[in-house]
Amino acid sequence: QELRPKNLDIKQEELGDMVEKEMASTSEAIEDAVRRIEEMMSQARNESSGVKLEVNERILNSCTDLMKAIRLLVTTSTNLQKEIVESGRGAATTQEFYAKNSRWTEGLISASKAVGWGATQLVESADRVVLHTGKYEELIVCSHEIAASTAQLVAASKVKAEKSSRNLARLQECSRNVNEMAANVVASTKSGQEQIEEKDTMDFSGMSLIKLKKEEMETQVKVLELEKRLEGERVRLGELRKQHYILAGGCDAAAEDGEARPAPAPRRGILKKPPIAQKP
Repeated sequence: QELRPKNLDIKQEELGDMVEKEMASTSEAIEDAVRRIEEMMSQARNESSGVKLEVNERILNSCTDLMKAIRLLVTTSTNLQKEIVESGRGAATTQEFYAKNSRWTEGLISASKAVGWGATQLVESADRVVLHTGKYEELIVCSHEIAASTAQLVAASKVKAEKSSRNLARLQECSRNVNEMAANVVASTKSGQEQIEEKDTMDFSGMSLIKLKKEEMETQVKVLELEKRLEGERVRLGELRKQHYILAGGCDAAAEDGEARPAPAPRRGILKKPPIAQKP
């Protein structure tokens, strides 16, 4: 009791309520994130088409799968916490258990906040990407943050849980699922970014006649430059092959200069037909 920080005494009666409130707040944040993603999906279908619609749908679908995985993670974590409290408090009340294990409780609250915050940030980043006002890299960073906060929540829950607990096994499985879904968000984001950037470089629909003519002339110049460079490389390749033949003895350049070939006898011997084998 003497070693415990004094500032925690004020919060002892509030810690238990804070855990429940924070887990409830995290669940609400995730539910709200799922609703917002559905709204973004509907908006994307109305305002975009073609490649952009395909990319937006793939990214938002992966975000939805990630939110569902997080929601299951939070539910399983809540069940595990109840199990931990029931098995560890003995004759004490729930509030007294949280107060007695205040360090663990605060770690649990912090981890829960991190998960909820990560989910909210992911949705905001996805919204900006769909509206073309944000960066694809933001989604990737948010996915990594969610994976990290999930690991924090699992670690905080695992400290007090029994090794044979079924809820702990379910929580670890949920954590792996969250990591897998976060990786899917990263993969869909990267592939979508490549598709959009490739399409934008070939989209000339918004150019005026003058702009198109200018782009056409610049492209013709690049084509001529590349053709000239290609021709030069072909000449270089021919010279390299010629030199290769000379060094390998594939031509008679040395003989035309009057130079004697070294060891001509063995060469003629090699070209002779072998003697016909006699019957015994």
